Amino acid sequence: MKNLDVLAAVLVVVGALNWGAVGIAHMDLVALLFGMRFGETSGLTSAVYSLVGLAGIYQAIFWRGIQHRWKGHLPAASKA
Repeated sequence: MKNLDVLAAVLVVVGALNWGAVGIAHMDLVALLFGMRFGETSGLTSAVYSLVGLAGIYQAIFWRGIQHRWKGHLPAASKA
């Protein structure tokens, strides 16, 4: 489960960075990565967007479980 937690977190960060780039610079990093222009989509970009969306849903629904799984596993400097 922790591997899924990490994958979901990475995808949520990718989505956040992409939306930040869209909002600030009108640049879609996912489309750019696959050689397309802003607003263009393909099967690959749709898959990435779908995975990012599913990761966000996973993080939202299972937030408490994720916290419980990782409790006590953070580096000492990160504990508050």
